[in-house]
Amino acid sequence: MVGLILLFIFLTPRSWFRDQPRTVQASQISLVRGGHGSDVLWIEPELLAGVPEEQRLAKVSELLKSRPGKIPVITRVEPILDSEGEVKGYMAIAKP
Repeated sequence: MVGLILLFIFLTPRSWFRDQPRTVQASQISLVRGGHGSDVLWIEPELLAGVPEEQRLAKVSELLKSRPGKIPVITRVEPILDSEGEVKGYMAIAKP
């Protein structure tokens, strides 16, 4: 019985379970209106997890290219921390 279960697990095609690579979903990057005519994007923390600070700007630009519509020019990315210092998300400021 264990053998049959293992065969099922390892020989079943991924397409049966709709197991596809995860793409950036609309809910993970949200547009928030900023002051002075600039746009601010809220980015969920898992999208930039493990990305060094100096590479965040390039990573955000790359993520935005995969989304439909106009691609804003990002000027800076700032982490948003809670009271304990944990990252709750990132704010990306777009050039007006």
